[in-house]
Amino acid sequence: MDFSSILGILSGLSLIIAAIFMKGDLTNFYNVAGLMIVLGGTVASTLLTFPLRDVLKAFKAAFFVLFEPKTDSNNMVKTMIELSKISRRQGLVALSKISLNNALLKKGCTLMADGAEEDIIRNALRTEIESLKHRHLNIQDVFIKMATFAPAFGMIGTLIGLVQMLNQLTNPAGIGPAMAIALLTTFYGVLLSTLFFLPIAGKLKIRTMAEVINLEIIFEGAISILQNNNSLMVFEKLSSFIPAKDRTLTENLVYQL
Repeated sequence: MDFSSILGILSGLSLIIAAIFMKGDLTNFYNVAGLMIVLGGTVASTLLTFPLRDVLKAFKAAFFVLFEPKTDSNNMVKTMIELSKISRRQGLVALSKISLNNALLKKGCTLMADGAEEDIIRNALRTEIESLKHRHLNIQDVFIKMATFAPAFGMIGTLIGLVQMLNQLTNPAGIGPAMAIALLTTFYGVLLSTLFFLPIAGKLKIRTMAEVINLEIIFEGAISILQNNNSLMVFEKLSSFIPAKDRTLTENLVYQL
């Protein structure tokens, strides 16, 4: 679970709700019509902009960001070192017998075991990495667009409320509800944009960068294995992807693997 994301959402909502309670009543900030305009309009525009499949993938990715732990690049470096040792002891063919969860790593090992040339392996793995970047950018774009749509529909709700308010000038009892729609829809739109959609898009971008680093480690590790580099050389090459203060592997640990 990503505690920073959960903490950010909970603390943001808690502070806003506490501020409302300090100067008024929370029920004054609840308006069904305003929520219908903002949420309904945002969802409708998003579905008009993106295929339903991409929208569903985006919400699935948001769930992943909130509840799945971030992968540690040190573990990927350790895996590549272990594979390099296996290949040097048993040959490249032995890599095809290893059970792997990462699709790119499995593909690289399969290509190496099949005796593919270095250029073919380079092109195949690089294409996979670029394709992943493109897919993740599409998912991020869904939430960026939603962050744009929500305040816009908040303004539309404000205009609707103002029109209704002007039509109720002769009926003082109807001015209050119309004014509530006018103000609350803008509040809903800005709240959804700044507290949910934009932060989720930013978190997805960070996760993408972390995943790309892992894929680059696989890419460089596969090339090192193909070139029959020793484990220490593989470690020196791959550890460069990780900031020095975050590295958990050392040369002594490499020899012990």
